[in-house]
Amino acid sequence: MARIMALDYGRVRTGIAVTDELQLIASGLTTVNSNELLNFIEDYLQKEAVEKIIIGEPKQMSGIASESEELIQKFLGKFKARFPKMPIERQDERFTSKMALNSMLESGMKKKKRQDKALVDEISATLILQAYLERN
Repeated sequence: MARIMALDYGRVRTGIAVTDELQLIASGLTTVNSNELLNFIEDYLQKEAVEKIIIGEPKQMSGIASESEELIQKFLGKFKARFPKMPIERQDERFTSKMALNSMLESGMKKKKRQDKALVDEISATLILQAYLERN
């Protein structure tokens, strides 16, 4: 089996998470600058088999797409042009940043580490992927 990759796409940084080969466990992989994301994915796909990409879908409480969806749509256009055969699915990402901060607090992480936005993005990507796995 191949892995599933999840992205918590942001204007500056993107958190990345992947499953194990059996697609049972979601784990944070890293955070990369969003302007380097396509190159990172290309390098990763040369080393690992990935079945599909899950991209967080930011929504407001009402269910309407949030402002950052426009950025994601631009990224999706570039992604599909570069990786036309890679399946993409979306996963609601409401509350993932808040849940990531809460999990950091509960784990006893020091304040300085909790302020690391890159780590928050990576944990958010992991939460997006875990929610996708539980949904399917």
